[in-house]
Amino acid sequence: MRTIEQPSNNVLLTQEEMRGLIEKAQTGDVEARKQMIEGNTRLVWSIVQRFASRGVELEDLFQIGCIGLMKSVDKFDLSYDVKFSTYAVPMIIGEIQRFLRDDGMVKVSRSIRELNYKIRHATDEYLKTNEKPPSISELAAMLGVSQDEVLVATDAMRDPASLHEQLFESEGDSITLMDQMKDEKSELPFQYIPLKEVLTKLDKREQSIIYLRYYLDLTQTDIAERLGISQVQVSRLEKKILAQLKSWMETNSSRTTKKTVSK
Repeated sequence: MRTIEQPSNNVLLTQEEMRGLIEKAQTGDVEARKQMIEGNTRLVWSIVQRFASRGVELEDLFQIGCIGLMKSVDKFDLSYDVKFSTYAVPMIIGEIQRFLRDDGMVKVSRSIRELNYKIRHATDEYLKTNEKPPSISELAAMLGVSQDEVLVATDAMRDPASLHEQLFESEGDSITLMDQMKDEKSELPFQYIPLKEVLTKLDKREQSIIYLRYYLDLTQTDIAERLGISQVQVSRLEKKILAQLKSWMETNSSRTTKKTVSK
């Protein structure tokens, strides 16, 4: 793979300059293609930062992202009045995600990867003559496989999601995927929670939030609907309550330790 240097002090290109370079590059002008790529490496690097926690060298992802950038230059349709970055960003992200899927921690068999490639190709071809993507049954018929095989190949190549992935942020309060999930109910009654003593210090609404969140395992969205407040408010209150409980517990622990020592 040809090495492309990470962005340094490259001159930013205007939209007009980029469209001119793309037009030349698509007609075979190698120098124009090089200028276009080098002028947009900052865009690639900014996207690469999003995948910093994936356990892959950023330099490798940068090189993969640049491949997506090259494809964007080659395939950008100048007849549409859209910014180049609008088209390039999903292309670059897609190239990096494909690399991570094919070389990721979750290993997928070659047959499934090949079927997934055929599914993507068939979908692209279908969209050229239709206004909507093909259904599972249509894909199965086109490829001569069962619907179950299409579903397995599609699901197997999805990126695994982190429970701590941030879905939303407002005024410094973030909502993660974990906040949107709930588990089966605990078998222990609420009053047997070891924190009972300090929980009684909370006001009624704060007790309700803890009860709904950690005993009934409701999501922050569910709690917000029950209490008539926003999910962001629930998130903010939950953090405040947990910090207060921790402080009270540490104080109680300190007092217990002093009593033991005095005896």
